[in-house]
Amino acid sequence: VQLVESGGGLVQAGGSLRLSCAASGSIFSTNGMAWYRQAPGRRRDLVARITSSGNTDYADSVEGRFAISTDNAKNTAYLQMNSLKPEDTAVYYCQTYDGWGPYRQDYWGQGTQVTVSS
Repeated sequence: VQLVESGGGLVQAGGSLRLSCAASGSIFSTNGMAWYRQAPGRRRDLVARITSSGNTDYADSVEGRFAISTDNAKNTAYLQMNSLKPEDTAVYYCQTYDGWGPYRQDYWGQGTQVTVSS
């Protein structure tokens, strides 16, 4: 499975961006996916996730501002980010997995930089 993110960039505080994550197969429809972010010198944190049935979960810091979705026909996931703040600046990664228990394998995209200026 290959994941390719796009849509990052530089935006002013209060602005919006939409990130995309294209998968090489129809894995989102069976296993869901998640978005993570990592700021310099910090750990990689979960931002949002969506299950194969469409249930979503968000980090408290982005609740109400970000929206995760998938288009299973296109094997693509999205992260709509509104009301962006400077503290949202980070490299954003999409993630999914295959297999279970000891056979689970996680897949990550290459990351896309999001920079929010004040």
